Amino acid sequence: MTTFSVWKFDDADGADKAVRILKGASADGLVKILDHAVVSWPKGQSKPTTHQSHEETWRGTGWGAFWGLLLGALFFVPLIGGAVGAAIGAISKATEDVGITKEQLHKIHSEVTEGTSALFVVTDQGDLDRLGERFHGVGNKLVDTNLTEAERSVLLETFGSH
Repeated sequence: MTTFSVWKFDDADGADKAVRILKGASADGLVKILDHAVVSWPKGQSKPTTHQSHEETWRGTGWGAFWGLLLGALFFVPLIGGAVGAAIGAISKATEDVGITKEQLHKIHSEVTEGTSALFVVTDQGDLDRLGERFHGVGNKLVDTNLTEAERSVLLETFGSH
């Protein structure tokens, strides 16, 4: 089953450290990583930084569009009242077909704040409970959604191939 999940870390470097745990879990056959991105928001910065890591170079362009759309709307729109809500509303129209709800987007936006970081992951054939055990004491799962076959197809057709 394909899953989209977001893990939050209480410091700006936590998600970068978690990538090593994620890759170890992949090497152990716990999850197959389709792609992932890191958001890091150091204290004192007005906005976070993002890093996308394309698991398969030939798929990079599509996943880059997905992460750019998602992370751009969540973190790089003007941070004033209605603009944030409008941006999340607009992005939710694009993401609902791939199983990511407006409520999940609001949760991510409100909880990934200055001084924290987040790891965004699209996995296949994985066990998020066991992955969560590896992240225990390091980070907390904010969002996870198991994609239906139709949502998986839309995600991979739209963003997963070049």
